[in-house]
Amino acid sequence: MTYSRAEKLRFIVYLAIFLMVMFTGTVGFMVVENLPLSDAVYFTIVTIATVGYGDISPVTGVGKALAIILIVTGVGTFVGMLANATEMFLNRRDNTIRRQKLQMVIGLFFSEAGTRLMRYFAAVDKDYDFMAGILVVKNDWGDREFHQARKKLGGHSFEVDMQRVDLHALKALLDRQKDLLVRLLESPYMLEHESFTDQLVAVLHLKEELAYREEYSGLPITDREHLGGDIQRAYSHLVRQWLDYVAHLQDRYPFLFSLALRTNPFDRQASPIVRQTSPSSGGSECCLDKVPSESQGFPL
Repeated sequence: MTYSRAEKLRFIVYLAIFLMVMFTGTVGFMVVENLPLSDAVYFTIVTIATVGYGDISPVTGVGKALAIILIVTGVGTFVGMLANATEMFLNRRDNTIRRQKLQMVIGLFFSEAGTRLMRYFAAVDKDYDFMAGILVVKNDWGDREFHQARKKLGGHSFEVDMQRVDLHALKALLDRQKDLLVRLLESPYMLEHESFTDQLVAVLHLKEELAYREEYSGLPITDREHLGGDIQRAYSHLVRQWLDYVAHLQDRYPFLFSLALRTNPFDRQASPIVRQTSPSSGGSECCLDKVPSESQGFPL
């Protein structure tokens, strides 16, 4: 979690002023009070901190004036710097907690609806092979691989074959998740994650479009193309959000990351069944059952 630009700027300003006051006080006491460097630094610090041990005190008029200036300017700057640093720490902790809760909400969405919906869209993706070449996530992926995948998805159209889309099945799938989608959208954490909010809005809009049509068999080509655009929008948001979510799981929850790989809609070999390798292979790593080619229709 990074700090905001305003927090960084405010802290830098306070720190710069504090260092300037320290430098001015140290050099001033060395010149005016004829103190060595160590004593000048020490006297400057105890003056700014208003500790006042009394072991060192200004003896000249100019030194006393300098001490007054340090107290007036240094105390406020020092307190402001500490307060700002404390605020940054507390905000970072609170933001981390909120992000963790938001990731739990995102995980609930993909567990209950997102993965099934993405599997349906993947089955009718005109460029499924292209997507599979990008999104077959491996155990050893790092930030570099996830970044490359996001970059490759940037120019993808997410175009689906509307001739193969079963709108009745899609509507039934979305209807089953209606309450979940609405409750997720009402979550206060949605305001802190625009991309996930946009995804939910896109999915709910697609559901609403389908709900307004009583029959799908006689729809004109223009209307099917319109629905295809709504599907593309929801599909693109789903895939990008899913990729970020999987990257988060790899970093925080390896057991959930393993399940995400074994249910990857873009991996033809993915299977939720975990099997052991044969003894002759010399290991106990799990392997993935190959999904039969005839099952690539991704039933709901």
